Parts: sequence; structure tokens; C-alpha cells
Amino acid sequence: MAAMASMPASVHAEGKVAGKVRSVTLRSANVPGDVPVSIYTPPAYGQGRPLPLMLLLHGGNGSDQDLLRFVPAIDAAIADGRIPPVVIATPGARRSLYMDFKDGSQRWETFIISDLLPHLRDTLAVSAERRDSFVGGYSMGGLGSLRLAFKHPEVFGAVAGLEPAVEPVLSWSDAGPRVKFWRPEKVIEPMFGSPIDLEYWAANHPPTIAKRDPGRLTDLPIYIDVGDQDMLYLNQGAEFLHRILFDAGVGHEYRLVHGADHVGPSLVPRLLDAMEFIGRQIRPPGWIDETVLKTRAVYDDKKRAAGVPVEPVDPRRIRGL
Repeated sequence: MAAMASMPASVHAEGKVAGKVRSVTLRSANVPGDVPVSIYTPPAYGQGRPLPLMLLLHGGNGSDQDLLRFVPAIDAAIADGRIPPVVIATPGARRSLYMDFKDGSQRWETFIISDLLPHLRDTLAVSAERRDSFVGGYSMGGLGSLRLAFKHPEVFGAVAGLEPAVEPVLSWSDAGPRVKFWRPEKVIEPMFGSPIDLEYWAANHPPTIAKRDPGRLTDLPIYIDVGDQDMLYLNQGAEFLHRILFDAGVGHEYRLVHGADHVGPSLVPRLLDAMEFIGRQIRPPGWIDETVLKTRAVYDDKKRAAGVPVEPVDPRRIRGL
């Protein structure tokens, strides 16, 4: 794999110390052509220990330059202490769905795991530890981030899928017009084959991955967000995935954002909410204090008196299922 770099550019946030955005171009045998990557480094970059790294995956018809839209808000959130300093990288992945194509012509999943992540870890002052490595994205990038994390939970310390382009079915054969108007078969046949290979599709579909083996996700913090006015009806797919995780008892955070659509001004504050979730994995809050423990003890006694089993506390699991 080869890389070319351009000079970093300052990004100015009103009244705040600004981070910087630089661009690199990667070449790999796994994908055709050059892959541009925009990289955000916060003001604290290079001043101490290696920082956490987050891959932020753009949506369909987007590019690595989409990162610039979010930088002023990220700068402000870091300056205010809302989120911890983190390095963010956005690769320009075209309309690839961030997946390995069935015919082997493009291997974007392999590129991200085997080429991009090692390159970023080798060339940036970032941690290579799983606990400091995160992936998130929106729309196509939400789908891609969930698939990458669900298939490689040993690589990522958490995943945040915003308005993920996830179909609300376990098999492509069950997809109806509300899916196919925005994801016609001719668009995805290059990835899944023509006709669509149903097993290959299922093996790369986050809800089906979760349904088949929820245990592999137990140690993966998961965040899912979608607007209840999503014009592509992606709220149905997000709800579908939420129910699969919930019914399997897999701990996760799910937000159905009232009034939010697929595009527009809601996306910036929603990304910051997702990054707060990531931040809680980096700096766990002290939410379980003496008050919580004492109150639990009181209600555990009430459960025993009522013949209700007292469950062991496991923050990775949903209680009461």
C-alpha cells in the first residue's frame, strides 16, 4: 500500500482553539484507484499520550470531505469538555457499502481492517488498543460501521451507527418496495452478485449477523440513532435491529430522534450525541455510586420477598429479559 499526504489546514471554530484537518491518499491492491482520507486532529494532538482513533464513515454519494462539515462542532464540544479529544479519519469509499464485493473486484472491508487502520496507527499519534479504536457513520456509513464492528468486534471498542441504511428484514427475498425504492437491485448487484446471492447478503447484513450470533456482540458497546421522520424509512430498519438486540439481551443505546429526518441540520447535534457515547467508553462516567448500590440492595430484598430472582449485574446485558 502506498500513501501520499498534503499539508494540514487549520479549521477555525468561533472563539475556540481549532483542530486541524489533513488529507492523505492511499493506494491498495484491495480497492481500485486512489482512496482519499481526511484526518482531523484535535488541539491536544501530539501533546501527551496517543489519542483514541475514530473512523467516521460517510454516507452514499459522500466523500472524505464530508468530515469538514462536522469539525467546528467537534472542536467546540472538545473545548467544552463534552467529548474527549479524539482523532477522526474519514476515508472516501465511494458507493461501496464498505464491503468486500462477492466477485472480489473490490474489498473495502479488507482495506479498512488490513490497510487503513494499520496505516493510521503507524503514521499518527493514536492508540492501537481496541479500547481506543472506534467506528461510526451515517446512512451508508451507519450500515458500514455496524457491519464492520459486528464482523470484527475484536477490533473496535464501540460502534455508533446513525440512520443506518439497514433493511428491516433478515433475508433480501423479503425486502419490499419501501426498501427497493432507495436500494434497487441494480445498485447492489455489483456487491452481492446478479442475481443477489441471498446467503452472501445475509452474511453482510447487521441484523442477520446479530440474530445468528448475538453472543459475539456482548462485549461491543453499540449506539444506534435514527430520525422518526426519515424520508427513506430507515427508522424501520433501525427499530428492527434494536428489537433483535433487545430480544437477545445485548446491551445497546438506541435513540429514535423525534422530528429528525435523514438529512438537514439535525445530523450535526446527533453526531455529537453519538460521540458523547464514544466518550463514555473512553472516560466511563461514575453513574453507579453509593446511592445506586444502596437502592439496588433495597429492591433486591423486595425481589427476594416476592420470589423474583435477583439477577447478577452485567452492564453488557439488558436486565429483566
